[in-house]
Amino acid sequence: MYYLYGSKQTGKLELVATFDSEQQLLAYVRWSTLKTNSNGTGKFEQGSVLAGGYDRWDQSSSPLTDVDVRDVIHNPTPSML
Repeated sequence: MYYLYGSKQTGKLELVATFDSEQQLLAYVRWSTLKTNSNGTGKFEQGSVLAGGYDRWDQSSSPLTDVDVRDVIHNPTPSML
């Protein structure tokens, strides 16, 4: 399982979604990223799991927080909008 995290200017990572593969995660991030700024922040597609006020994303193949994965969307897709 692969974990997608969003963060706001506070820097605190929040689990926003899980994926079955890294390829799915990266494809979703490519789709949802509207703009990437030179400082590493970005703007994300409205309705994506990263649109909730996040300006950065990170990924991991292991959990980085204690959030229960059942509390987030698994394998979100653009068609879920």
